[in-house]
Amino acid sequence: MGSNLNPKEDKFSLLLDPLSVEDIRCHGRETYPHECCGALLGHGELVTKVLALRNTTDEGPRRRFLISPADYQAAEAEASSRGEQLVGFYHSHPDHPARPSEHDLAHAWPVLAYVIISVRKGEPGELTSWRLKADRSAFDQMELTIGEAGQETS
Repeated sequence: MGSNLNPKEDKFSLLLDPLSVEDIRCHGRETYPHECCGALLGHGELVTKVLALRNTTDEGPRRRFLISPADYQAAEAEASSRGEQLVGFYHSHPDHPARPSEHDLAHAWPVLAYVIISVRKGEPGELTSWRLKADRSAFDQMELTIGEAGQETS
């Protein structure tokens, strides 16, 4: 499951290419006022592709998201077919900050990256990235960089 993201460092980073960022922003806009969700594919701290997934929650998609086991397996298979890994997930917070909620904390897995986008009144805004501490007590914010490998901009 997943990859390691600089496992021996205290500071973690994630590099998203501009097309992936635009895909996440569009997905958040399209699903508003509900939460969108998807998978991050790539190598280590480099995300090369995002896969939009269905939010299958029955708890109310405005405040929760759930990725079905079948969609999770399909994301893993897609990553494998590309010679990559599932490095994390993204989701939106409609009309809330791009910060992990208590629900996010309770359902996250260590080692994976979690990108959150705030979507306010249908417009995508702040984009942040997080990683669960090994003891599962809280998230550490990751440095999020947008750019192509070797051509990064913050």
